[in-house]
Amino acid sequence: MAMACFVTGTDTGVGKTLVSAGLLHALARHHRRVVGMKPVAAGVVPWGGDVASEDAIALRAASTLAVPAALDNPVLLPDPLSPHIAAARAGVQIDIAAIVQSYQALAGQADAVVVEGAGGFHVPLSDTTTGADLAQALALPVVLVVGLRLGCLNHALLTAEAVRARGLTLAGWVANRVDPAMLAADENIAYLRARLRAPLLAEVPHQAAPDARTLAFDLPEQWR
Repeated sequence: MAMACFVTGTDTGVGKTLVSAGLLHALARHHRRVVGMKPVAAGVVPWGGDVASEDAIALRAASTLAVPAALDNPVLLPDPLSPHIAAARAGVQIDIAAIVQSYQALAGQADAVVVEGAGGFHVPLSDTTTGADLAQALALPVVLVVGLRLGCLNHALLTAEAVRARGLTLAGWVANRVDPAMLAADENIAYLRARLRAPLLAEVPHQAAPDARTLAFDLPEQWR
């Protein structure tokens, strides 16, 4: 079975896709067949004569294994909204069991899989399910992307608590300097190092045009 992880964030817009693509590049140094998965994506752009999610496109570019869209992005919703609203507008019911089946088929072809969640950990997928339910169903170790900006300490600690409450392992976290004007960013990182009870896998500098290939990760030994 493939090595795999689930990437979540302290919020939307904190760099989950950048970090997921960076993880794929890092894993490709140790595994031949690496692939990204975006189970649920909301919002599309033109791509290859059709449409696709920008996040899925970025993950495909960082993958070494090409797979059908039904496997790496089984739920693609047109409107860039919270998934439960986008799904309702599209007349789609997000089926967690079906997503798990797509993941299992994907993992059967790959040596390493990086699954990127939508939004934050508890983003709604329907009136009764959230991204946390999907993460729990996949039962993968979780990587938390912390967007370094005011309020991130509370968001990071709450998310870590929610991850563990689902019986999941917080395998590590990534500090992403999304706000170049943030005061005391280093002190915030130090605070989280002492309290998240998981290794800091990478620090992502603020860049006008981030390049996932340049990110440096300290991968857990079992992922190499």
